[in-house]
Amino acid sequence: MIALIRRDVRRFYAGGGATLVVIFFLLVATLFPFAIGPDAALLARVGGGVIWAAALLAALLPVERLIAPDLEAGVIDQLAVRGMPLALVTGAKTVAHWLAFAPPLMAATVIAAGLLGLSGETLVAVEIGLLLGTPGLAALAVATAALTAGLRGAGAVAGLVMLPLAIPLLIFGAGAIGGGAGGLKLLAAVSLLLVAGAPFVAGAALRAGMD
Repeated sequence: MIALIRRDVRRFYAGGGATLVVIFFLLVATLFPFAIGPDAALLARVGGGVIWAAALLAALLPVERLIAPDLEAGVIDQLAVRGMPLALVTGAKTVAHWLAFAPPLMAATVIAAGLLGLSGETLVAVEIGLLLGTPGLAALAVATAALTAGLRGAGAVAGLVMLPLAIPLLIFGAGAIGGGAGGLKLLAAVSLLLVAGAPFVAGAALRAGMD
């Protein structure tokens, strides 16, 4: 399992995935002020929500490369033949996906906060929220990748599948910025539920596709 996590993280960084996530994330944060105007007070008020929306899209960005390449290469089949539970495999991929995209995204959040004019206190709240919520985003991305693996146009289908499921996490993530400890607890609870349940959903989807 540790070898699988290290392999996926190494492949993500070697393929420039982390750079792509950071550029995409900052691009959203940069373009948003042009859409609503230069009102500093308005930008500061909605900036946390913008960051969360950008984080959701950044987690979805590499979804086609999370499961499909290993499924096509027979890696998933070999792991199943060796007796490794598919839920454990998808759990390892969830950890790898989080390690790959969350740290660079949280680092880029500091730059995005400056572009949106967020205060230091708001930035701290956003970073804590991302630390608690991004595991849930990673779990959702892996489950979505397993559900759409092998489908034509999987990227577009993945967006249709993942975005509605991520709405509660997005709402609680944006709400936790001004909600104090209570908002962070709700965010952590939703994220934990996704992390606990998504690997089993993803494993069942892979098993169904292999039958």
